Amino acid sequence: MLAIDDEGNALVAFQWADDGAGVVDAPLPLSLVAWWHGERLLLVFNRYRQQWELPGGMIDPGETPRQAAVRELREETGYELEQLTFAGYALFALGAEQRPEYAAVFTTNAMPRGDGFTPTEEIGGMCWWDGMRPLAGRVQTLDVLIGRLARAGADG
Repeated sequence: MLAIDDEGNALVAFQWADDGAGVVDAPLPLSLVAWWHGERLLLVFNRYRQQWELPGGMIDPGETPRQAAVRELREETGYELEQLTFAGYALFALGAEQRPEYAAVFTTNAMPRGDGFTPTEEIGGMCWWDGMRPLAGRVQTLDVLIGRLARAGADG
């Protein structure tokens, strides 16, 4: 067990993998993006969960994990970014029943370009967080750890 959040959800493991590696022992319903700019990690504020977290979300039917990551990043931040590197899989144990679930994790250190962020019904804010500065609202600790693990894998 790598970390547990305030609701009892756990990050059980992070598996670094090459593109195309398969996960077969648990559902893979979502993709996350760990976007680093220098020493700052991109976080979005989810209004529904009232917390800062990595951009990402559910993989739609017929969509690859990479396509979902690109789409979710665009929907949640306004940035269109195709050059994402597959970092690996995060394995969670979720809810009271601790059901296993994977997230495909992508990373990048590309320069932010474009029109950028506009608040939506779901996402109320965006920031490049240095890991130190206090943020208004809760920070999803599992996502921050995933961001660090994804970066460590990308950096070798």
